[in-house]
Order: sequence, then structure tokens, then C-alpha cells
Amino acid sequence: MKKKEPLWFPNPTYSLKKLYQVLRVFFYINLIIAFGSLQTFAQSPLDKTVTINLNNVPLRQALDKITSATGVRFTYNEAVAASNIKLTIKAKVQSLKQVLDAALANYPYSYSQLDQDILIRYDAAKLKKPVAEPAAKPAAGKFTISGTVTSKQSGETIIGASIRVVDGAQGTSTNGYGFYSITLPAGDHQLLISAIGQKSLIVPVALTSDQRLNITMDDNAQELQTVIITATQKGARDLKSPQMGVEKLNIREINDVPVLLGEHDVMKTIQLFPGIKSAGEGSGGFYVRGGATDQNLLMLDEATVYNAYHLLGFFSTFNSDAIKNVSIYKGDMPAQYGGRLSSVIDVKMNDGNNQKFGVSGGVGMIAARLNVEGPIQKGKSSFLISARRTYADAFLKLSKDTVVKNSRLYFYDINAKANLVLGDKDRVYISGYLGKDVLSANNVNGINWGNTTATLRWNHIFNNRFFSNTSFIYSNYDYEIKVKQDVNTYNITSRIKDWNFKEDMQYDIGADHSLSFGVNSVYHTIKPGEISATGNSGFISQKLETRYAWDNAAYVSDTWKVTDRFSLTYGTRLSAFSVIGPGSYYDVNADGDITGSKHYNSGQIVKNYVNLEPRVAAAFQLNDISSVKASYARNAQNLHLISNSTPGSPTDKWVASTNLIKPELADQFSVGYYRDLAGHKYEFTFETYYKKLQNQLDYRNDANIFTNQPIETQLLYGKGRAYGAEFLLRKKTGRLTGWISYTLSKSERLIDGINNNQWYNARQDRTHDLAIVGIYKLNDKWTLSANFVFYTGDAVTYPSGKYQIDGATYYYYTNRNASRLPAYHRLDLGATKQLKKTKKYSSELNFSLYNAYGNRNAYRIYFRDNKTDPNKTEAVRTTLFTYVPSITYNFKF
Repeated sequence: MKKKEPLWFPNPTYSLKKLYQVLRVFFYINLIIAFGSLQTFAQSPLDKTVTINLNNVPLRQALDKITSATGVRFTYNEAVAASNIKLTIKAKVQSLKQVLDAALANYPYSYSQLDQDILIRYDAAKLKKPVAEPAAKPAAGKFTISGTVTSKQSGETIIGASIRVVDGAQGTSTNGYGFYSITLPAGDHQLLISAIGQKSLIVPVALTSDQRLNITMDDNAQELQTVIITATQKGARDLKSPQMGVEKLNIREINDVPVLLGEHDVMKTIQLFPGIKSAGEGSGGFYVRGGATDQNLLMLDEATVYNAYHLLGFFSTFNSDAIKNVSIYKGDMPAQYGGRLSSVIDVKMNDGNNQKFGVSGGVGMIAARLNVEGPIQKGKSSFLISARRTYADAFLKLSKDTVVKNSRLYFYDINAKANLVLGDKDRVYISGYLGKDVLSANNVNGINWGNTTATLRWNHIFNNRFFSNTSFIYSNYDYEIKVKQDVNTYNITSRIKDWNFKEDMQYDIGADHSLSFGVNSVYHTIKPGEISATGNSGFISQKLETRYAWDNAAYVSDTWKVTDRFSLTYGTRLSAFSVIGPGSYYDVNADGDITGSKHYNSGQIVKNYVNLEPRVAAAFQLNDISSVKASYARNAQNLHLISNSTPGSPTDKWVASTNLIKPELADQFSVGYYRDLAGHKYEFTFETYYKKLQNQLDYRNDANIFTNQPIETQLLYGKGRAYGAEFLLRKKTGRLTGWISYTLSKSERLIDGINNNQWYNARQDRTHDLAIVGIYKLNDKWTLSANFVFYTGDAVTYPSGKYQIDGATYYYYTNRNASRLPAYHRLDLGATKQLKKTKKYSSELNFSLYNAYGNRNAYRIYFRDNKTDPNKTEAVRTTLFTYVPSITYNFKF
């Protein structure tokens, strides 16, 4: 029997030979781009010649006119922009350096080259020049500057703010709590601070000893390139960092993307990036680099969210009003994350405004939102409460149908957070989330499910180089299904509950090393499922035993700046998963029959699984605008989602590793190329990966997850592989912004007992995935947006024949996931009109049209006998949405 075959795509047109051809074309394109860029950047902007005649023109206007004449851009802060000095320049075919030297000679301003821009800065040293006095010798050695970067208007810590030395290669960024640390040689430096949505600034530092420097940044909703220092680099991918497969989103970027029914949705937006695929319309979950939906770790303020969707997948549980930042890691995740094979979605909530009280919200066609935040003690503590509820059930009351009228259909969620600054070195956060979905028909049949999370965090700064975060976390997910038939009532319940302790530490050893290390301990209580019945049906209640597990991990990771161009991150995570009693555990033979069992008492160890998960990543910066990266990572997963229905359904069951279900393992290799284009206006990224999977789970033929038999009797185990290439071209500045993403990929499984023991398509296999997103700032009042999505139809199993017994038709199946749904494509349009905007109040109207050309995408295809000729079989195609218009009113004061 053939166990292994060469890698192949189902359609020869897209074979690996074609993939090679595509990659070769992209390679040649990049060679052309590189050559063009070398021509463009061979000449320093200061060497460009200019002929210009200005008489008594204000500084800012003079710089704008030089930009018009040369194409060279200037960046500076507001103090420079507001200067009242006036320049007179008479130059004929002179270099820009000569022009600036002469123009600024008598004024307290200096200039320097910053990439392809010219940085103008205030220079107090030019006011007084020393006469015959020898220059003071700078202090010897190196010193560390550290602190927290926050917003001046709200007091919110700023994640991912860039701290960079002007005219130098040194730089760092704030961590997930707004803390930074950078070690520099003694002497005078100028630190350039920038972040998305903030006004950049330059901070002069005279470094003679270790310093604590907390930085506040002004919010900047209207980002003018001529005023913002490094406006060309805001949101730019870090070319020096070895981290691969990462996307970071600010909530301001998310709010402009058109979405279903006007509800801004983090989870839907990230599915527009390469390597991240929607699990399908009307279903929760998503696939990352060929992984299943349960192989994604979703966290809200460090708490695990096991089902992140409302209304069977139409909306996510993450309310955009309460979110500050979203980070997505696709396989190559930092060592502090673990427990999943494919990705980590790390969502951080807003801390709450500690400067002033504010209210914001919105009213749409299906839901209303309200967000309240403000200081408890100004500058030291704050709170945030954000709530959302749908009112679709209110429209049901208008129906004349009694069943519809008495039905319920709604969800709600509440986010709450408080934070307290205890001093210069300590800060405490308390945050929580409560969400619930209720769907019921005529108050008889229905399903309720929801998440509850709570997080208590303590940030402590030991010294300028040593930072720690201590967290205590609670997470609970449960669902209940109720079905009533005549006098009989059936209830199906399931739950997973976690208690979690985390300790994360960051220590900057020096200018070239940053060490991260910590521990994590989780106690899981898993109730896989229970079916109870009342009435006279004779149905015997079925119950799967509650399982208990203790999940521990320790990790260490170091980022080493080997040279100015070469950086390395290396480390490992050691995970130890203990299956513990009480409970009975079974032995199962190859046919799925129980051959033996053993009972364990409370606290007894059933099985220990220990896995070493090494990871290494390297980045080499080719020049100022491009770099290449490579990485390897191993991950282990001990929690598994059991589902034979729509991916992401709330009725899916979570089970832990047992004596038979082993931890899933993934080894991922990645290589990438990254390039900034056209003076940092654009970025292009290319990443390719190969993922080897072990201990993969799938169902036996005719499996039943609602059985009272151990779930192991319904499962088979094997291996998998996933590989592909991801392309992203993104425009980051100007009136028109957006991106084009494309993924070419393959995901397969090889499990004895399925598909004649040959490789078969995984359910999440999807050859092509394309997304185009455009956001156009028409004027101060109107912002227009659109996104187009196209992807290969999902892999499905269609019947290959049928037979009839006693007049009933039964279908039989052969190859699993060998067929495809039709290709999916959709265009969404959006427009936002600013109604009113003052310092104290703003309001806007958001219009959106989902599936603008009304394509009838297949939600499901099922088969039935032809009504006139039962010997014939017909396929029936169902569609969820065609045109879906919406309007939402948003406000803030």
C-alpha cells in the first residue's frame, strides 16, 4: 500500500512546476525593482541639484517649495513647522546641501539625512558657539534609557512605538505594556519616537548615566506628512527584526474596512491578509497556513477565548470599541506563546482614559454599542466599560407567525477594565469579558453559548533593564442545546474552564541582547459533552466523563543583534502536559472497539507528555529598504476541537490529550523577502513555508460525536503537511491606502483508515486565496472603501452512489474531501461621512454594501432524489447572502 506520494495539486495547471514558475517571475520582478531602486537611491538627496529663487518666505513654505523642485521630502516636528523665521534663497544649479547650509547658517536649525528624507531639527548649540574652549569629553561607557510611552490625551500605553536614534542604527520598540529599554554609548543623542496615530517627536538626551524617561505622545488623527517625522515609516514592517509571519493592526485601520451589517470586526479583517483564510460564509473560525480552526490561539488580554464568534460565526466577540491593538503570528510565534500549531491572535483591550471622561458608541441596523471610560484618579487610574447588544429579536415580534414571534435571536457582550498606577515602577490592571448568544425557536428549541474571561495583571519595573508581568487568568466557555419533541426534552451541554498563572520577564542584557523568559501554568477542567433527556421517550442519558489536565511550560528566548545588518532570535519552550484523574481511561483497537480500561483517582497522573519546542529566526538586512529572513519553529498542542459539522460551530467539543490522543506537533520552516518601495510609501513581502504535522486527528467513517462511548473510539490518527507562498503589496501613505494579498497553498493529511490510506485534502485545503482592500480619503468629510475576495471552493465529500432500503435513500461515500464547492467571490463597498467634529464631540455615518454584485456563493450543497424520478439525484445549492446594505451612526464625546 502506498504511504507517501510526491507533493501535488489536484489541478495539473497549478502543479509545483507552475508554483516554481510563479516564484521565478516574482524573483525577476524583484530584480527589476531592485535595479530601479538602486538607480533611484544611488544619489543622495543632498547631492541633488536645484535652481530656486525665494524671497523672505516662511520656513515651512520654503521647504515645501524645495520639495516641489527636487522631489526630496522634509520631516520635522510642530515646533519647526510653527517657526516664524523667513528664508531668502537664490540658487542656480547648486546641490541641496549647499542650499541648506547657506539658508540655515544664521538660524538655530540643523539638518541630517534620514533614509531618503531630510530631517530638520532645532539646534540650540548654534545659538552660542564656544570660543577657544576645548570640547568636554563625553563620559565613557554605555548607559540605558528606559520608560513607558503613553498617549498624552488618554494616558493609554502605546504598544509597538518605535524608539530610534536619529543618525544612528540603534533602535527598539515598546512591548505589549508600553515599556521600552535601549542601551546607548555615553554622550548626546536625539531619540526619534513614532507610532501609528500619534504625532512623532524628537527627544534630546544627554547620557551620562542610566535614565528613566517616560514619554507622552500627542494623538494625531489627521496625519500630515510634512509635519510628521518619519510619516513614511509609520506602521512599516521592521526590516531588522527576525520575527516572521506577523501582522500588527491598529484599531484605526480596522474601522475603515467595509463589513457585514456595519459591525467593524477584527476577525473578519485579519482574514484579508495572506495565509489567513475564512472558514466560509456563515461559519466561525479561520484557517492559518493549512492548519485547522482549533490550531489558532485567540487571546483577549491574555485570557484564552475558545469560541470567538457570535451568531454562528457572522460576528466576532471582539468589540472594536474596546480594542487597542491586535497582533497575529502565523506559525513562527515568539517563545512566550504556546499550545497551538498554526497561529496566535493576541488582542489587547484599551486601558481606559485617565485624563478625561468620554462616551462613544454607535447604532446600526442590527446592533447598538456604548463605550464609557474615564479617570478614577486623574493621571493615575482609569476605567473602561464597553457593551454591545443586537436587537434582531425585536424585529421578530413584528412577524405574524407565532413561532417566529416567540423566538429569540440575540447576543450581547460586555468588556470592562480598570488600571491603577501605583508608582513609577508598578501598574495593576483588572479586565474582564462576558459574552452570550441566545437562539431559540418558539421558546422550545434553542442553543445558548458564551465566554467569560477575567485577567489580573501586575507590571513591575525592577530597573532600567528588567521588566516583569505577572498575570492571574480565568477563562470559561460553555454551551447548552435544548430540543423539545412532544413531551420529551433533550439537553446537550459542554464546557471548558481554565485557571491560569503566567510570569513573563524581559531583561536587556546590553545594547545587543534582549532576553525574554517566563513560566505558564494552566489547570483545565473539560466537560466534553452530556446529553440528558426527560419524558417517556426511553432515551438513556449519555455522558462523557469530565477530564482534568495540568498544562505547564517554561521558556527562554534571546534576540541578538550580531551586526548592524544581521539579527538572530533563538530560544526554546519546554511544555509538560499532565493528564490527571479522576476518571476512567480506555484502550481501543484498530477497529475502534474498547479492549480494556483503567480507573484513576483524583490527582493521579494518567499520562505525562513533555515536549521541547525549539525555535530560531534570523534576519539579514540587504540595504536600507530590503531584508531576507528565515525561521524554524516547533509547536505542540494538547487541546483538540472535535467537530464533524461547520467549522467553528458552537457545538464543537474540546478534548484534551489522553492516554490515546497524543499531542499534535508541527515543525514549520519559513523563508521571506521584505522590501520598502517608493520612499516607504509601499511595502512588499513574500513568505514561503513548509509545515510538517504529526498526530493529526480525523473521524472514522460514519463517526458520531454524540455517543456515550469514549471519543477515542470515533477517531483516527495520522500525519499531515502544509506548504505555500504568500504575497502582500501594501500602500501605507497618501489618500489611497490598502493592500493586495495572495496565497497559493496546499494542505493534506495521511491517516490509515481514510481514503484508502492515501494522502487526501484536509478540509481547510484551499489552493488560491486573493484579497484586495482599498481605502480612499476623498476629503475631510468622506472616506470611501472597498474590498474584493476570491478563493477556491472548500474541499468537501460528495456521495459517489446511493441505494434504497424500505423506500429510504442512503448515500455512500468513497474519497474524503475529493470534491470542491464552487469558487467563492464577493465585493464589499463602504463609505463614511464625517458629520461633525470638534474638540469635544464627533459623529459620523457609515454606509456599507456587503456582496455588492449579489453573487450567490454556495453555503452548502446537498443531494436528494428527484421528485419525478427517484432514480435520479439532484444537487441543491443554498446561499446565505446576496446584497446586504447597512447604515451605522457612530458618535464620540
